[in-house]
Amino acid sequence: MAARPAGALIMAAAEGETGGLLCLVVGPSGAGKDTLMARARAELAPSGRHVFARRVITRPADAGGEDHEPETVAGFEARATVGDFLLHWQAHGLCYGIPATVAAARRNGLTVVANVSRAVLDDARRRAAPVRIVVVDAPDAVLAERLAARGRETPEDIRRRLARARAEMPAGPDVVVVDNGGALDDAVAAFIRAIGG
Repeated sequence: MAARPAGALIMAAAEGETGGLLCLVVGPSGAGKDTLMARARAELAPSGRHVFARRVITRPADAGGEDHEPETVAGFEARATVGDFLLHWQAHGLCYGIPATVAAARRNGLTVVANVSRAVLDDARRRAAPVRIVVVDAPDAVLAERLAARGRETPEDIRRRLARARAEMPAGPDVVVVDNGGALDDAVAAFIRAIGG
């Protein structure tokens, strides 16, 4: 795949697509996005009004982390070329995609919830409206503690990561911030409200 800046966005969605809401979930590492999405998915499943996008990622299925659809770089590039992704971007040496099949759910009035890169937000706002940006966040001290517990970064790396996350925090009338620095049940309830549950 041709090199693009980390987080670069390609969109295959038609301009001005309407229908159900597209909730784009972002937030700094350690904020607990995956935890809140998993809990919300379980609690909202009976309503049938929400679709949680399963990302396509160019890493093996057994690599750990989120449940995703594994793809090779060549396969990802081929799929992107034929418009198989509503959104796709590159970050941390991997390609990520939100399958275009979620567009059908939106046309049927369902809310689609997707974990994305902050770098895609402006283009998504222009080309995939209506969107809601759901920022999952926590106080810096909580984020630093969670990141330190992972054991992947030095304290200085963590400090830089948190400073960068603060500088890149999205803003606007379509942004809802969910604080996941306290009781998990409270954060889950706030997240569900944010995505229209």
